[in-house]
Amino acid sequence: MRQTPNPRNDDLIVYVDGELVPRDEAGVSPFDSVVQGGDAVWEGLRLYNGSIFRLLDHLDRLRNSAQALAFDEIPPTEEIIAELRRTLVANDMRDNVHVRLTLTRGEKVTSGMDPRLNTKGPTLIILPEYKPPVYDKDGLSFVTSSIRRFPPDCLDPKIHHNNLLQSVLAKIEANHAGADAALMLDRDGFIAEGHGTHVFLVDDGTVCTGPADACPEGVTRQTVLDLCARHDIPHAVRRLSVMEAYRADEMFCSGTMGELAGITALDGRTIGDGTIGPMTERLSSLYGEETATQGYPIFER
Repeated sequence: MRQTPNPRNDDLIVYVDGELVPRDEAGVSPFDSVVQGGDAVWEGLRLYNGSIFRLLDHLDRLRNSAQALAFDEIPPTEEIIAELRRTLVANDMRDNVHVRLTLTRGEKVTSGMDPRLNTKGPTLIILPEYKPPVYDKDGLSFVTSSIRRFPPDCLDPKIHHNNLLQSVLAKIEANHAGADAALMLDRDGFIAEGHGTHVFLVDDGTVCTGPADACPEGVTRQTVLDLCARHDIPHAVRRLSVMEAYRADEMFCSGTMGELAGITALDGRTIGDGTIGPMTERLSSLYGEETATQGYPIFER
């Protein structure tokens, strides 16, 4: 899952606070809230053949997160879409593109945590990159992290915020263990998600995932559940233990940046028969059909 630079991104045009600028000239103020305290919300978007998949769902989550953080101003959805289109047109990007969309509280008059110090904002940042799905489709290895996901009474994961140190620390553990990614548990020891993905198990034909209590309400996660419902695939949302993962027939992860990918090893144990299972392959195929037909048009097809 280690990403490498794509030469096509060397001359990117990036959107920052109303301006389109070359990537090497892009920046935010040291007084911006995202620099001062990670006080920002974000979304990852993917462009398929001129359309962004589930764009409105992502923008709804962005707005909900900004409201939860009591941002004084939130740009209208139509304005964000217009700036997305403007940025993608400037780069002539139409396919195989991932977009990191960030909305910060804005600039402060002086350094400090108090939101009342913000005198200018919010700051909208749009970073598009040519980036194919980043997960290895031949099978990923996960390791269970010692870092626990916060429950809602500590920091509600329904706020899709820029404080990602839990994930960074978990990924460091995975790197040192020689694994592709980290499996993160909630405070009670049940599976929450991966360090940057949602996780599913397949048990006797039933697709299972944990509740969105200690993990974000993932857009791709919900797409998988919607596909299961639409195609009469047995599925369940319930607490799952690591032991259930060890004995599962299949295990896979999901996310906008990497779509769906099979997990074939956890903590050095082989999952299933060590290959990508038929349910993972079926859902990956259905997901591909969905992204090809259900996007929000940025360009005419």
